[in-house]
Amino acid sequence: LVLLGLVAPVRAQAAPPSPAREYQIKAVFLLNFTRFVEWPPRMFAAPDAPFVIGILGEDPFGHYLDDAVRKEFIDRHPIVLRRYHSSDDLAGCHLLFISRSETPRLGEILRRVQGRDILTVSDAPQFAASGGMIGLVKRADKVRLQINLAVAKQTDLAISSKLLRPSEIIGNWRKDTLPWFDPHPL
Repeated sequence: LVLLGLVAPVRAQAAPPSPAREYQIKAVFLLNFTRFVEWPPRMFAAPDAPFVIGILGEDPFGHYLDDAVRKEFIDRHPIVLRRYHSSDDLAGCHLLFISRSETPRLGEILRRVQGRDILTVSDAPQFAASGGMIGLVKRADKVRLQINLAVAKQTDLAISSKLLRPSEIIGNWRKDTLPWFDPHPL
């Protein structure tokens, strides 16, 4: 025992989170976004209509997002997941996670949701700078948020200051900086 006490403790180098762990963390972020955004009541067909989190494209979450939202509610709205393979039918979607697999079609997707009260989220590179609302960015092995507040303000969604404070706000946004911007949404 004396020898063990004399040996200097060896510090293990913290390993970066595995991709599975990263998406487990991102699943919790998505669930928390439902609580830190004010959703207009008119978005719901009935007082107990579901709150829909959609995933467009390949689902990187595995079971983590399903587990995170199981038996969860926003007010009286049960949270449900829908997986979309096309941006043609996003009816009823409140929060849309756009998978990296959709990066080649990102401009088209953002045009389709422009002006609709759908919170767009992705971990695709430069998502918020490209006109998405919330980008999940990995820095120093941690997930950070980038919020394009100007795009969010085009909707009736109100993002809480509790979510804005720890986030990087994407600035100097102008309509003419986004090649896909259409002042007359679909």
